[in-house]
Amino acid sequence: MNRDISNLRKFVSPEIIFGAGARCSVANYAKNFGARKVLVVSDKGVREAGWVEEISQLLTNEEIEHVVFDAVSANPRAEEVMAGAQIYQEHNCNVIVAVGGGSPMDCAKGIGIVCANGKHILDYEGIDTIHLPIPPLIFIPTTAGTSADVSQFAIISDPVEKVKISIVSKAVVPDVALIDPETTITMDPFLSACTGVDALVHAIEAFVSTGAGPLTDMHALDAMRLIKDNIVTLVEQPKDIYLREQVMLGSMKAGLAFSNAILGAVHAMAHSLGGYKDLPHGLCNAILLEHVIDFNYSEAEDRFKVVAETMGIATKGLNTSQIKVALRNKVVQLKQDVGLDQKLKDNGVTISDIPVLSDHALQDPCILTNPRKSNKRDVEVVYEEAL
Repeated sequence: MNRDISNLRKFVSPEIIFGAGARCSVANYAKNFGARKVLVVSDKGVREAGWVEEISQLLTNEEIEHVVFDAVSANPRAEEVMAGAQIYQEHNCNVIVAVGGGSPMDCAKGIGIVCANGKHILDYEGIDTIHLPIPPLIFIPTTAGTSADVSQFAIISDPVEKVKISIVSKAVVPDVALIDPETTITMDPFLSACTGVDALVHAIEAFVSTGAGPLTDMHALDAMRLIKDNIVTLVEQPKDIYLREQVMLGSMKAGLAFSNAILGAVHAMAHSLGGYKDLPHGLCNAILLEHVIDFNYSEAEDRFKVVAETMGIATKGLNTSQIKVALRNKVVQLKQDVGLDQKLKDNGVTISDIPVLSDHALQDPCILTNPRKSNKRDVEVVYEEAL
């Protein structure tokens, strides 16, 4: 038996309640955590959709005091985290409930970090930089894609430097994830497509990551199947609750996979792109996906073959080059089917932006587990191909 420590794998996960109506458990969990006063973190769009009001009412019904902070941008900014932390402290809160997509959830994680550890949120960039436990986190996702509700990642934008920082720590794994497909019914088709493709990228990158293992592979492969079987129809039929449930289950599994296996160059480059141009994260991933697959393929041929088969490609009789082309075509077709066929130039990126984007991508922790090692010129070429 090989006892090399490099073969060991850990797996972290929150307590998960999955299914229609899961959100209704929020007050019970807040009580279990001894809530004195809850900070509810969300954004204006989620509030307009009615989910904040519903969660507030559920807390009120159980006489749990709370205050709402919803000044969160689509890419949560450092100053928003600091503002939320100030409200948390001013109101003497001791539990955080996040209601929304990745932005409110990441902001909530940042608020918890700052309130427990004291420094500015940008001081916690990197891996395992948090030394004190943060307040209890109860997360209610309203999108199916980011998986911040199950992951040990928090992504925060620094608008001054035009970068996104990654904070990776089991300290930011939520205590409870109330994953309720009914909350995603208010998503529009574009957001459904962006978040669904984001989840697919999570699954693919986790499976080919150098940190992958048996505990993550099973979730990654299940996620790929669930998303590729349902995302196109979901975008066409956004009110179908069964499709919502299937894609949300896929998103959850993808999150469990990438939280533990980490990610790769698609996310490192997407974080750089999103921070620099303030673009939707799922769209950034979609633009880059097939180009990063092309770059990585030679270093993980066996793994990418499994990805191709999981995506429904019959690989029998095909050589490596043919499988690569078939997988690339499959990814491109799926993106087109959900309306995400934009290029970088369609979103204001020019050739002069690429050196800066590449510098930032190489500093992202996600690049560390990419199957193929890359230098600045490698990253520049991938950006150029996506232009």
